[in-house]
Amino acid sequence: MKTKTILGSLAIGLMTTSFTALAEPPFGDEADVAFAKALWGTLQEHGLVGENRTMSAPYAGRHPHGAFLDTMDRQEFSVEDATGPVIVKRNYGGEDLSKEAVWNDPDQYLGAVTVMFKREGYDPDNHDWFWAKYLPDGSLDTNPEGRPLAGRVAKGMEQGCIACHATAPGDDMVFAHDRFQ
Repeated sequence: MKTKTILGSLAIGLMTTSFTALAEPPFGDEADVAFAKALWGTLQEHGLVGENRTMSAPYAGRHPHGAFLDTMDRQEFSVEDATGPVIVKRNYGGEDLSKEAVWNDPDQYLGAVTVMFKREGYDPDNHDWFWAKYLPDGSLDTNPEGRPLAGRVAKGMEQGCIACHATAPGDDMVFAHDRFQ
């Protein structure tokens, strides 16, 4: 009887642990947040984000990014011990928005910065992309539950970075307007 009770308790404990682990999104943990912070700092050093960033020509965007976007990329980009391509998309929105308004005063309209950085071996199921969504000041944006949007954002979910980019033509999760030149 005692053995059955112990085994039953152990089984319930293992099931609870498994369900809890499955309920936790596969993104936004301490390691993801730390890497996202290092990524932002390196992007800033290279003039891809922040006050002294290089601009590209704004173009019409779409949900969920923004009414206008400007995108920069690098084929070889190194962050900590990883080197790979990076795509930086600056997302603009607001009142009286136009391509000219964004070009003339981008800081007034910048709503977010979304980044894809390929880290070899990071997430083979999704072409090893690390995803991050930053607010204009470089802090990480969060989902409605308060989880930082960094790492395997929305992996296995119906909506989010990975779900959307899985629909991109080709086999690299990159939409044509994001493609490397």
